[in-house]
Amino acid sequence: MAHALRLAERGLYTTQPNPRVGCVIAHGDEVIGTGFHQRAGEPHAEVHALREAGARARGATAYVTLEPCAHHGRTPPCADALVAAGVARVVIAAEDPFPQVAGRGIDKLRAAGVAVETGLLRGPARELNCGFLGRLERGRPFVRVKLAMSLDGRTALASGESKWITGDAARLDVQRWRARSSAILTGSGTVLADDPWLTVRLPQDEEFMPPLRVLLDRQLRTPAGSHVLDGAAPTLVLHGAAATCADDRFARAERLAVATRDHGLDLPAVRCSRPAWSTNCCSMSRPCCWATARGRCCSCRRWPTWPRAGSCRWSTSACSARISACACARADLAVPGPASFQALKSIASLPKCRPATSCSNASRSWPKP
Repeated sequence: MAHALRLAERGLYTTQPNPRVGCVIAHGDEVIGTGFHQRAGEPHAEVHALREAGARARGATAYVTLEPCAHHGRTPPCADALVAAGVARVVIAAEDPFPQVAGRGIDKLRAAGVAVETGLLRGPARELNCGFLGRLERGRPFVRVKLAMSLDGRTALASGESKWITGDAARLDVQRWRARSSAILTGSGTVLADDPWLTVRLPQDEEFMPPLRVLLDRQLRTPAGSHVLDGAAPTLVLHGAAATCADDRFARAERLAVATRDHGLDLPAVRCSRPAWSTNCCSMSRPCCWATARGRCCSCRRWPTWPRAGSCRWSTSACSARISACACARADLAVPGPASFQALKSIASLPKCRPATSCSNASRSWPKP
């Protein structure tokens, strides 16, 4: 099973929105077939492993990191493929909560006389698909927080001047976390201050699925020529219904009006605005999203202060000392500034909602001072 998990990791950057899955087929200690899921719409891990094993799969044991599917999607059911190949035993690390699977794969295997065991290395298998599982089980993305700041909790000087405080290795790690994400979120304040690309930049030999760039721009303030509007990656701009744009600067991006509340975009409306935005993982860029959302440190309850536009610092160093307590919110979100903590905490703690344009929790919005 450990071998199957290592295989599944090879799809970290390419399987979105599908889960990462690996499969090993063996007779005792002899491995006769291996495979992993590479891209959505392509054969699943079990199919690759069965093709490699060939006729020797009959009577063998299959180790799979996630429950085999039991439905016809873009590919046929993997449970049927295992039964047809004559596999005698299937060991599954974690159950798949996807509604069209959710135990049906296990039931189909057992009904065909295949011995099924579950739970071997369940923890690592679930961790590998934390975003996928979180989306299905909790109805919200998995949030991962990334910080680059000084020991006193600062990401910039009081004047707003900012320099890199990390090295090449750390910045490459940021790109790898981005590559694991389904979306990268930022606000118009960040775009005005930093003009970020919000793209994944990996070595040329590494494949990845470009994450969706999500820009919160209530008033459509993003200027023409901004990197986020360059068409280099799929881009979604969420704005207020009253905002208008007379030129074509957003021609390479999808625009979607969402509800507003208290001079900002309503968070539940943002979350329910599009099914793709409600997928597995998200990465948040430098959160001068103060223009669209703000809140207290969820531990010490202090409010962040802003010396000037584009610069971020906490009102006291006590907040930075309590950041580990604030980081209990989890998602595949890489966040480089401490001011994002409440945004991430709020996203991760919102009640489960349907991926639709309306939400039963639509009255909930950002807290006010």
